[in-house]
Amino acid sequence: MTGVLTEFAFAPLRIATAATTSWSRYVAGLNRPASPVEVLADLQTWWSARTEREEPTWAHPSTVLRQWPLARLRDYSTERTAASPEVPTLVLPPQAGHSSCIVDYARDQSQLLTIRDAGLDQLYSLDWIGATEETADAVVEDYVDLLAETVELLGGRVNLVGDCQGGWLAAIYAALHPEQINTLTVAGAPIDFHAGASPLRTWTQLNSALGQLAGAGELAAYQTVVALGGGVQRGANQVLGFKMLEPTAELRRDLALWGDIRDPEQVARYRAFTDWFEWTQDVPGAFYLWIVEHLFLGNELITGELEVGGRRVDLGRIGCPLFLIAGAEDRITPPPQVWPLAEHASTPPDLVHRELVPGGHLGLFMSRESLSEHWTPLMSRVRELS
Repeated sequence: MTGVLTEFAFAPLRIATAATTSWSRYVAGLNRPASPVEVLADLQTWWSARTEREEPTWAHPSTVLRQWPLARLRDYSTERTAASPEVPTLVLPPQAGHSSCIVDYARDQSQLLTIRDAGLDQLYSLDWIGATEETADAVVEDYVDLLAETVELLGGRVNLVGDCQGGWLAAIYAALHPEQINTLTVAGAPIDFHAGASPLRTWTQLNSALGQLAGAGELAAYQTVVALGGGVQRGANQVLGFKMLEPTAELRRDLALWGDIRDPEQVARYRAFTDWFEWTQDVPGAFYLWIVEHLFLGNELITGELEVGGRRVDLGRIGCPLFLIAGAEDRITPPPQVWPLAEHASTPPDLVHRELVPGGHLGLFMSRESLSEHWTPLMSRVRELS
């Protein structure tokens, strides 16, 4: 709770600092004093970038091989040869109210192209579809079944790569079907939901305690939000939650834009990120409540009590090579939440690779440094094992 309070306590200072820096950069970028008309034009450009949103798109061409109500399967392969000995690679993007295209964010910031350039030519990614009236009641078993069908479609054995929510789903699937997993890569994914210091964990525990104190149960706050959303967890609520974890981040980003408002490339980068962040999609309500109850609150992946489809999810059944990636400054999923997968799996220590990446949560999947200096060598190792 201390971390959350600190964020709010220092908010005025951080905003003031950002405003001063932004104005100084704006003035420094002028060749001569700007007229009122020119400043007004810059303000219009700034306001347009802040308020006008477009649906984010995948940066590179792909083929949709199959579509279900919950997801599409995108093919990023360079070649598809039935006799090829290479094990296919399947990526599970995050699913937290945003588009899955974060894994193919931009021409020079693409996790998928980085993986393919490392030599994994048979490459596929799921593309989660926002919840609809048809899928509002989808549960974790539906996602596991979808993965089973996908893996079968790809030949029955894969290199599984999971980012954030896709990471714990990948771990669950690997524990249920270890014979189908050649290697398992988990990036920024909570496995031990109660480890480390995370504002997300703090808010979850606080909401749970308030619900119990009111006599409504620990899930009461979350059940209310889903009910108000018509049976789904609205993506807008997810985004609002992330903003509350870092209350000054959005305003500081907007102020920084003003400092770069005469740089078209920087304005375009701002628009691209904000389009992705603000263009939301909903999560099935039943699935969302299951996540809160069994993972965030119950921490059942670690306690060993988690059951999916009547089967216990035993992480000890995972014995394949493990590649674990965490952000040194990740406040959404701090490293202590990621590393425990190695402790609970049966993978020999010499087949466990831990990669600590500078930066925060989203940078794990999209920053140029993370992709070139960490993902490239890591995926090259996966290629050697494929």
